[in-house]
Amino acid sequence: MKELTVKPVFLEPHGNISNNQTLPLLVYAQVFQEQESLAGKFKEAFASNNWQGAWVNGVFDYHHYHSKAHEVLGVAAGTAILILGGPGAEELEVQAGDMLVLPASTGHCLKSASPDFKVVGAYPAGQENYDICTEKDNPEEKRRTIAALALPTSDPVGGPLLQHWQKSVG
Repeated sequence: MKELTVKPVFLEPHGNISNNQTLPLLVYAQVFQEQESLAGKFKEAFASNNWQGAWVNGVFDYHHYHSKAHEVLGVAAGTAILILGGPGAEELEVQAGDMLVLPASTGHCLKSASPDFKVVGAYPAGQENYDICTEKDNPEEKRRTIAALALPTSDPVGGPLLQHWQKSVG
């Protein structure tokens, strides 16, 4: 694997989507250079780095977040524009080979995608029992769950997640 380019992004709260005010969203550009068998490559990397419950699908087209789990999304095929942070928040174009690590409470939603768009998602070991929260959920009720959530013990692809998140917490 090549050296990873990772961009940390802090998101402001948007309505009832509080986003994580302690941990940044991490955007990894082109984790894998070759474009074949990306779903398998992401699944293998996630499993070997203790990120579990892998699935392959798209991203919901409504704003949602998770309060019981951090989440990784590896783009296995196609391109998409994702809205990150809730309605009216930041839009990010992703393509096959990119990866996002979303700390718990990070709003995300699919705005548009190519017909072949597909992601591989997974969660840190012990957090596979994720929930799906929307703007209808009261963020105050979710804060304690989010604050008590353990940090992952490893980066999903052996990259710098721990350095970025420990700096943010410490």
